[in-house]
Amino acid sequence: MSITISKDICPAGGLLESFDRPLNAVVVGASGGIGAAVVELLDHCPNVANILALSRQPIAEAPKIKSLAIDLMDERTIADAAIYAEAEIGSVNLVFVATGILHQSAEQPEKTYRTLSADWVSQVFAINATGPMLVAKYFVPLFPRQGKSAFASISAKVGSITDNGLGGWYGYRASKAALNQFTKTLSIEVARKHADAVCLALHPGTVDTRLSEPFQAGVPDGRLFTPEYAANRLLQVVDQASSSDTGKLVAWDGEILPF
Repeated sequence: MSITISKDICPAGGLLESFDRPLNAVVVGASGGIGAAVVELLDHCPNVANILALSRQPIAEAPKIKSLAIDLMDERTIADAAIYAEAEIGSVNLVFVATGILHQSAEQPEKTYRTLSADWVSQVFAINATGPMLVAKYFVPLFPRQGKSAFASISAKVGSITDNGLGGWYGYRASKAALNQFTKTLSIEVARKHADAVCLALHPGTVDTRLSEPFQAGVPDGRLFTPEYAANRLLQVVDQASSSDTGKLVAWDGEILPF
């Protein structure tokens, strides 16, 4: 199964046309590789009216872009950002969470259970799983009751339990599996009040960012993506997804991946 997407398209050439209004978007992780590329694409998209860019370090503002600091490990900052969004831009049609953590030292991600650290695993879960769902807690209530809205967060194919044939990467795999479960559960609840809403976990492929930098040597030719390429493909997936796709894990090329 897959979601059909086109080859790369220019934002002015039809991106996000499935939303039935000039939309307001929130991007979490806006200073990171994929997040910054998503913000740039949205900024050039005529179907986007306002962008609230959230990250640990605010980014430069522009006519359509408002920026705030946010910390996924501090729920208060998420709640405050939602209050600001409601006051400044009103309803929100698209929430795109582009945050994630994989490693901070040579022992991460863990190759063996012998290097597991409770503190590290707690941090990975807080950023990769709990954080995005706290974003949903405060921003999904800003979705309009009618018309398409979308909550999308960056997951990973290695979070698939079915697809795990190599082992290792304990904290990262488990936190992304948790995010996939959160997304599925969220999709069921959101559909009760928002019939056209879509909740997606997204696999961007291997993207040339600081997160993947230590692991790029073995990536096949043509499969190390620029942030701009990944952002374009992922926004196309969000655009083409319908309520029948909600709750799924979807790759950059539209393939539905197993949980």
